Amino acid sequence: MIAGVDEAGRGALAGPVVAAAVVLDPALPPDLFLDSKQLTAAKREALFIILEASESHIGVGVHSAFYVDQKNILKATLSAMSRSIMALSCTPDEVLIDGNKIPTLPRFSMRAIVHGDRLIPEISAASIVAKVLRDRMMDCLDKKFPAYGFQIHKGYGTALHYEALFAHGISDVHRKTFNLHRQQSLF
Repeated sequence: MIAGVDEAGRGALAGPVVAAAVVLDPALPPDLFLDSKQLTAAKREALFIILEASESHIGVGVHSAFYVDQKNILKATLSAMSRSIMALSCTPDEVLIDGNKIPTLPRFSMRAIVHGDRLIPEISAASIVAKVLRDRMMDCLDKKFPAYGFQIHKGYGTALHYEALFAHGISDVHRKTFNLHRQQSLF
């Protein structure tokens, strides 16, 4: 039993970092899942619904922008990954993690795989889950902070997002340690 783990929101200027761990239902065709970045939002949502309806095991870990500022993005990401693995309703034989770093969970056999979200169906499925859930969270934050356009750019550093930062300053869900003022000067 293999679990794939990936995150969404690591490079964003605002919002949470979300990690997901997925053990795929053996009845699902593995070629159904691709890296979430290669899929449209509608396709990600459709695959997320398939995953939820299947016998797949899904665990999720989330850390807020405040936590990211307290710990740093790498520690927050690894912690969210740990939480997602621990949230699984089964114990996988091996955990494959997208990237080149792994969290510290001694009771699990873990391996980092660079570009794993393109290569391993379980990691691809985890990337879909993490992206869909984070996008939904950013849509909710858009309702609370409508001036920033979170529903459009999901908190990433687009020109529209920087324009909103210039006009309205930093919100409670922006990552202050990302030195947004210095980055703004680049635009």
